Amino acid sequence: MNKVNFSELTEAELKIEKKKLEKRKVTNALLIGFLAAIVTVALISWILGSKKNPIALLLPMLFPIYFIYRISKKSEKDKALEAILKERNLK
Repeated sequence: MNKVNFSELTEAELKIEKKKLEKRKVTNALLIGFLAAIVTVALISWILGSKKNPIALLLPMLFPIYFIYRISKKSEKDKALEAILKERNLK
């Protein structure tokens, strides 16, 4: 993926990037909500289950928790774009 210097972009290009950013935010929020629901259901089913095996709790929850972490780390990279948009009053 190309590293884009947002300060060198024109206003039209920044508006396009802003639309992409908004779509990315909505998609990330939906994915995080879906994965959090998976974690919640897994936790509740483990609590209500008869056998309290910690591995049975931890193993299915590792993947959703890992993906939630990765999605939230990616969203931190968008702060540079948000700062430029705010600086140029395009928000």
